[in-house]
Order: sequence, then structure tokens, then C-alpha cells
Amino acid sequence: MINFKYILFLNLGGGEVILILFVILLMFGGKGIPNIARTLGKGIREFKNATNEIQKDIAKSTGGLANEVEEQIQVIKKEIDIEKE
Repeated sequence: MINFKYILFLNLGGGEVILILFVILLMFGGKGIPNIARTLGKGIREFKNATNEIQKDIAKSTGGLANEVEEQIQVIKKEIDIEKE
């Protein structure tokens, strides 16, 4: 039996979010929160850049293959259209 409490642990209400923010404020203080947010933003940006680079590399390495497949699809579609007539 699956315990759905573990699956839905991110289903937080307004009160829980406020409590979490309050604890973070107590732990790091008002001056530490901007540094945390800045560091988190940089990490997310670096992750996005890495993801984009990987996608570009994959697109470059498969670019010729994708064009060949598209050409073959067009040829097959033309043959099917000829057979229908």
C-alpha cells in the first residue's frame, strides 16, 4: 500500500509557507536572506544554462539525422499519395 502523505508532501498551505519563511528569517536574519536568494538564483541560472547547452549539443549531433528522417518521411508520404490515386 502506498502512503500518499509522502507523495503529497509539497502540498503546502499558506500557514505552512509562512511558518517556513519565519523559521528561515530566524535562522539567517534579514541580512542573510538576500545572499541566500542570490546564491539560489545563480545556481538555478547555471543549471538552466547547462541544460540549454546539453540540448544544443544534442540538436547539433542529431541535426543531420533529423533532416534525413524528415526527407524519408516526405518520400513515403508522396508514395502513399501516389498509391491512393
